[in-house]
Amino acid sequence: MRRVHVVVTGDVQGVGYRYTLRLIAVEAGVAGWVRNRRDGAVEAEIEGAPAQLDQVLAWMAEGPPGSRVDDARVTDAAPTGERGFEVRRDA
Repeated sequence: MRRVHVVVTGDVQGVGYRYTLRLIAVEAGVAGWVRNRRDGAVEAEIEGAPAQLDQVLAWMAEGPPGSRVDDARVTDAAPTGERGFEVRRDA
């Protein structure tokens, strides 16, 4: 298992990014969370097998229609064994 922390910048709020990411994550079988940040970015932590993470990270770099992703910074995080994927309150 691998866990990553991702900060996505661009036009990523108000375009369904978080809710679509939740659907993509559930479909891929990863766990974690996503939320909006006050600086206009979207922040997420995702945990799963490397191939699952690659699939979700590829989507995050593109985003849903109507969004514009300028950057998706990925850093490693310690796995927690979390289950499920949730949209959290804004940070």
